[in-house]
Amino acid sequence: MDFYPVAIEKLIEEFAKLPGIGHKTAQRLTIHVLNLPSDQVQEFAKALVKARGTIKYCSICGNFTDSDPCAICSNPSRDKTTICVIAEPKDIMSLERVREFNGTYHVLHGTISPMAGRGPNDIKLKELVSRMTSDIKEVIVATNPNVEGEATAMYISRILKPLGVKVTRIAHGIPVGGDLEYADEVTLSKALEGRREI
Repeated sequence: MDFYPVAIEKLIEEFAKLPGIGHKTAQRLTIHVLNLPSDQVQEFAKALVKARGTIKYCSICGNFTDSDPCAICSNPSRDKTTICVIAEPKDIMSLERVREFNGTYHVLHGTISPMAGRGPNDIKLKELVSRMTSDIKEVIVATNPNVEGEATAMYISRILKPLGVKVTRIAHGIPVGGDLEYADEVTLSKALEGRREI
């Protein structure tokens, strides 16, 4: 059992509430913060409070932004005829790093998961449907290749196809540098399905 002052225990508790942070990591972060110069701690605290107070969701795509609409939705050089649907705002950061996609996004803020009690009405699907105008040529579904992501992708396809929109799914399969020997059957199956001419 740890014998820290109450203020330290409280800080450890708060760090441990962050996703992916266990008790040991929370302790390390707490000790690190306590060893920082006071002015750096003040800047860290100010940055947290400012981000929480100024960041909101874009009224068009649902991404994090400090101005509405966000920088992507308001950028005139982005292709407004293609929308990439993702589960969480953090997924935009991953896709933007690749620098291959020049369309816009739609953040669902979750996926359909009956086991977790999340249905279609619990994520931003109505907002996606309301974005379907005659200008939209393609909707790319880029949810994770797990049960929830696949269920969400199938549901999106079912509700958008009758509207005359082309709905595609990002390819899944063997990662670059991976070995066939270590790939599971589902991954190999998806790799074969997603094959393309070279």
